[in-house]
Amino acid sequence: MEALLAIYQIIGLLTNVLVMLIIIQFVIGLLFAFNVVNTSNDFLMAFYNSINRLLEPMLRPIRNLMPNTGSIDFSPLVLIIALQILMILLSSVIRSV
Repeated sequence: MEALLAIYQIIGLLTNVLVMLIIIQFVIGLLFAFNVVNTSNDFLMAFYNSINRLLEPMLRPIRNLMPNTGSIDFSPLVLIIALQILMILLSSVIRSV
């Protein structure tokens, strides 16, 4: 039982890190979109591209399933909700054991 709890906590930590990266990607994207930060800022652009490369394999299938909503991308929100649902399901499975 304690091993399952440890695995659940590790998965929870990784989920929290992913959610933070999604939020950081969103905020940096907004800063670029509203020209608060110039895209010629090499450090921020490299950081943003790195986060995009990390998250793109998870976001692409969601984008393929969702209808085109124009300039608003809801796939990060769907990914965050899916991760939270996963954590709820894992929690209930561990409690039932």
